[in-house]
Amino acid sequence: MPPHWLGNVQGAHILCLAAGGGQQAPLLAAAGAVVTVFDLSDTQLELDRQVAAREQLTLRCQQGDMSDLSVFGDDIFDLVFHPISNLYVPDVEPVWRECARVLKPGGRLLASFYNPALFVDDRDKTLAQQGLLRPAYRLPYADTRQLDPARLQEKKSRGEALVFGHSLTALIGGQLAAGLRLLDMLEDWQPSPSLLLEAYLPGFIATCAEKPND
Repeated sequence: MPPHWLGNVQGAHILCLAAGGGQQAPLLAAAGAVVTVFDLSDTQLELDRQVAAREQLTLRCQQGDMSDLSVFGDDIFDLVFHPISNLYVPDVEPVWRECARVLKPGGRLLASFYNPALFVDDRDKTLAQQGLLRPAYRLPYADTRQLDPARLQEKKSRGEALVFGHSLTALIGGQLAAGLRLLDMLEDWQPSPSLLLEAYLPGFIATCAEKPND
């Protein structure tokens, strides 16, 4: 994300939403922010605790669902940092509404997500080796709805998280519907593509939105 999206975080109250893993939150805390990490996975939160202890940083770690921020009051964060993770919820619009609620007027939401086009391909490895794509899934995508029962059960048996590919209407229009104002957006390329389609279009999209003062 462009540095000017973030600005000076010294003393800012930041919510790292569904962002456990010991990556962004410790960096923001080291820059002087007051950081809360909110994630469904306690395993991910433990990584933040470990990094914070090692680097002698102060982090608040809270476990919970990104769609429900009821543990937080209204208008309390200067910034919500939400890196790629909303593919794990079936409906992204409640996430945006909660972000808008907990942000202070003038506060910003920095969010990133996969390009929805990536969810269309059936990811057949044999075809990919031939440089071929086969569209198989209509957006919005959901493992629970579009994988055949055998593949779905196989994924569950491996303990893999179920994923959902949201439309741009939900990903960007949903922020606007929640009352946020879009300030900027960008597309970015996957540095180490694992999907054939990522060689032809940017796999990532990021947005910078603001809660209006009025």
